[in-house]
Amino acid sequence: DAGCTLVDRALALNPNLANCWQWGGMIKMWLGEPDEAIARFERAMRLGPLNPSLWISQFGTAHAHFFAGRYDEASAWAGKALQLAPDHPAVLRIDAASNALGGRPERARRSIARLLERDPKLRVSGLMEVMGPYRRAEDAAKYVEGLRRAGLPD
Repeated sequence: DAGCTLVDRALALNPNLANCWQWGGMIKMWLGEPDEAIARFERAMRLGPLNPSLWISQFGTAHAHFFAGRYDEASAWAGKALQLAPDHPAVLRIDAASNALGGRPERARRSIARLLERDPKLRVSGLMEVMGPYRRAEDAAKYVEGLRRAGLPD
C-alpha cells in the first residue's frame, strides 16, 4: 500500500515517468487489480517504447491478463517478453503457467524445460521464494496450479 501511494504521488508530480508507470503496474498486479495494472503498463510502453526494460511491462501485462483469466492474452504478452528476455525465469514462469491453463501444454512444457535448465532445483514447493508478493491468495494459487500443470516438479 505504501509503495502504491508513493508511485501515485510521483506520477502526480511527473506523469511522464515511464519506469514509474511500469512499477506502478507491477504494484497494481500484486494488489490484485489486473485491469488497472494493464492500463499502467500500456502507459509505460507508450512513454518508453525503446526502454531497455520494456520486457518488464510486457511480462507484467502477461501476469495481469493471467490473473484476470485471459490466458490467450497472457500467452501473447509472455511471448513478446520472451523475445526481449528469453531466459528470464519470471518470464518463463508466466509463459508456462498461461499456456498450461490456456490449453497449450506443449508450449508450457517447453518453457518449464528452459526454466529448469536455468534453475534445476526449482520445485513447486519452492515457488513462494521466487513469486511476487501477491495480496490475493487465489492469484498465488492459480499461478502455482498453472506451473504444476505445465510440468514443474512438486
